Amino acid sequence: MRRLPGRVRHRLGGILPSLRLRLVVVFAVTALTAAVAVSGIAYWLNRDAVLTRAQNAALGDFSKMLGDHAGTLPPDPRCDQLRDAANAMADTTQNYQVLLIDQQRDGLRCVVTSDDGFTLDDVPGKLQDAVSEVRPLTAGNTAPYHLYWQRVTQGDTPYLVAGATVIGDGPTGYLFKSLEPEQDDLNSLAWSLAIASAFAVLGSILLAQAAASTVLRPVQRLGDAARRLGEGRLDTRLTVSGTDELADLSRTFNSAAASLERRVEDLSAREQSSRRFVADMSHELRTPLTAISAVTEVLEDEQDNLDPMIEPAVALVVSETRRLNELVENLMEVTRFDAGTARLVLDDVDVAEQVMACMDARAWLDAVELDAPLGVRARLDPRRLDVILANLIGNALKHGGSPVRVSVCTETGDDGAELVTIEVADRGPGIPEEVLPHVFDRFYKASASRPRSEGSGLGLSIALENAHIHGGEITARNAPGSGAVFTLRLPRDASGLTPREDDEDDEDEADAPAQGAGGPRTGHREDGGSGRGDEGDGEDRR
Repeated sequence: MRRLPGRVRHRLGGILPSLRLRLVVVFAVTALTAAVAVSGIAYWLNRDAVLTRAQNAALGDFSKMLGDHAGTLPPDPRCDQLRDAANAMADTTQNYQVLLIDQQRDGLRCVVTSDDGFTLDDVPGKLQDAVSEVRPLTAGNTAPYHLYWQRVTQGDTPYLVAGATVIGDGPTGYLFKSLEPEQDDLNSLAWSLAIASAFAVLGSILLAQAAASTVLRPVQRLGDAARRLGEGRLDTRLTVSGTDELADLSRTFNSAAASLERRVEDLSAREQSSRRFVADMSHELRTPLTAISAVTEVLEDEQDNLDPMIEPAVALVVSETRRLNELVENLMEVTRFDAGTARLVLDDVDVAEQVMACMDARAWLDAVELDAPLGVRARLDPRRLDVILANLIGNALKHGGSPVRVSVCTETGDDGAELVTIEVADRGPGIPEEVLPHVFDRFYKASASRPRSEGSGLGLSIALENAHIHGGEITARNAPGSGAVFTLRLPRDASGLTPREDDEDDEDEADAPAQGAGGPRTGHREDGGSGRGDEGDGEDRR
């Protein structure tokens, strides 16, 4: 079988081994339970049969011998006569020992045995009492004495002890028979049953393994196919054979995969069409916007000489033209990120100098407290870092509270990599908790009653994309006292990242400012796509 990749083994590791183990355990426990139950029943049935047969044979023979020998003794027999009778009784194929007891005329009791190893002490007291007890004669009891028996164990050897009194004032006889041969036979039977049970459990385990392999092999193929499907290989299909439940599951998987492939192709086509539309629209708008921007600059230069009645309209046209230009530039930047054509142009920069340059270009030095030690160098894309800083600082200035504080430091990431951390904090009311998860969403408006804002609503999302292309991250939170805190973490050396292939035309267009459109007139630039901070999108996120 082909070795599955590590991730598949990890994902299936919690399913297949446990399922295989369950099958093996269930089979083994079932087989063990059945084997133990059958073996136990067979053992006890055979044990009862063996012991009963040996016991009945010995008791029958003893009863006959007691009547034939002890019952024919003269009244008040001598001890030697009793001994002869005991020896004659023991001389049988049943191989038991005999003890005879009789009361003599002189009041003494004569106790004789066929084997000196058998004494009256070997007979349980309760058995002696039962043998000596005289039963009253009734319709259901025709004899005053009866034959009684009991099994005892001495050491590890079982014995059968029986006794009876000869009717007519005769002697009392006791039988003492070893059941060791029967015990040996039963032990052999127990070992045989145990070995048979072990083979049954082993066979059940092998059967469970075979069944588990039969069941789990299709499951493994299904897991492997699901992994390939999850990796984007939507043409993955399973070979279906048979009509069982697993075959039905494979057919269902193939049907779901085919449906998913069609759906993804449809969505991909729609997404590509939408991106192409946005890109084409943005490109087509740039040419007329260039002309319109040039006209608005002329109007703005002549604003003081215009009729006061039309001056507000001219100011509105200038403002909205700039806003439209910013939106187009941002849409083009977003399109490049979505298409995967954005790339890094790395350079060695001093982070503190880069922050100061960003604020100086936008006349923010007097409005921001800077805590950035010189000498913190990093290999980054300066233009994209400027975009991030412009959006974060501009957002804090417009929608936060003064003073805005920017701090720069270095730290070590969880993976041991050196990071540059830039924190932008303000003293405003902070960001509502329900808005925090959406501050980096495109076009997100926290207030439905204020859908229109001065920014494009794309600045923070573009900043986050620029952080991601560096292998970094931006997080937003509320300070314990008041105000919002945006934290940018970037690797000090982004050269290890695989650069994205760039569409040279798009990149050149992104780097070239639109003539006369959003160029800085007072050093204040507001475009997130080409180095200008989108300061309006934060308004409705607060």
